[in-house]
Amino acid sequence: MVESVSAPQARRIALAAQGFGRPATGSVGTRQLNLLIRKLGVLQLDSVNVFERSHYLPVFARLGAYDKALLDTLTFGRRSQYTEAWAHQAAIIPIESWPLWRRAMDARREPSSGWGRWAEANGPMLDFLRAELAEKGPLPAGRIEHDANVRKGPWWGWSDVKTGLECLFMLGEVVAAGRIRFERTYALAEQVLPAEILSRSIPKHDAVRELVRSGTEALGIGTVRDIADYWRLPQALTKVALTELVESGDVLPVSVEGWGSPAFLHKDARIPRRITHTALLSPFDPIVWERARALRMFNFHYRIEIYTPAPKRIFGYYTLPLLVDDAIVGRIDLKTDRQNCVLLVQAAWREAGAAVDLERVAALLRETAVWQGMERIEVAGRGDLSADLAGALTR
Repeated sequence: MVESVSAPQARRIALAAQGFGRPATGSVGTRQLNLLIRKLGVLQLDSVNVFERSHYLPVFARLGAYDKALLDTLTFGRRSQYTEAWAHQAAIIPIESWPLWRRAMDARREPSSGWGRWAEANGPMLDFLRAELAEKGPLPAGRIEHDANVRKGPWWGWSDVKTGLECLFMLGEVVAAGRIRFERTYALAEQVLPAEILSRSIPKHDAVRELVRSGTEALGIGTVRDIADYWRLPQALTKVALTELVESGDVLPVSVEGWGSPAFLHKDARIPRRITHTALLSPFDPIVWERARALRMFNFHYRIEIYTPAPKRIFGYYTLPLLVDDAIVGRIDLKTDRQNCVLLVQAAWREAGAAVDLERVAALLRETAVWQGMERIEVAGRGDLSADLAGALTR
């Protein structure tokens, strides 16, 4: 039985559990996509697409170039085996895991919840939306005719119709019925989800334990805080579930060199001798989405600067962590100029003291450009890695 793990071993365990370091298998098809999504359990959604929308990036980081239309069909198509839920954040999850989130949906009905208060104050709007979807089937918010379907505030401000649909979504009455150009289509749960899924009832305690088990498996190794964060569970409930999982043998308690808290290792986690991989990570990739874990595991301090005024940005608007083998060695700010077919490297930075294999990074950027349908790469010159990277791209 493993009792202690070195810091490098912990990094390799985490990366292997997340699907990094596997040999390339050639073309990426439905089987590879399904296996990966179920391995991760989640693809986090985000609307920013200055380079590419976030849910496409974890797949590319692990499997390399693939057909995004194929992923769209799998996740948003009419026969999709996936749905959307507030899991970690807004995310794509396998349909079979949807019942695990009923406890959270039910909790949002409580008067103490913001959604519960909104539902209580806007009952007529919710009744109208239920009737509209029942009569007309799945609809995007923009196709629902109502005097209150007018944006409030800036361009991202929701109308009462959109807010009402999101409220019903958060309560589990409405689900996503696909997306068109990233706009969510809404439907009553019974119009989309199989009856077996809708009728499945999982006690809260069992649901939490299963989420903790799956989160530990997806992470490979982690502290209570790490594992709780995977599904945004309370740490107290996570700790209780981990105690039970240790007793059942699903999880092993271990100590990790340099970690200040006890750690837990999934029983099936691999401990590779090495990881060989080069990837750009989404800001919402599970490897880095918990910033304290990224700092502890990779010595990588990461903040997204999209909400930082341009003069105050340090690294760039949408910097992507650069993974080479089992280390994060830099960060690259990318933008896809679709009109001119150019992949713009707006900034490139080397982590302090990190050795960067420029040829491998240049090859990754070339693959990225091809995957995005771009004809060339331009390096803007900002950042201490930019000049060297521009040179490598010309060789």
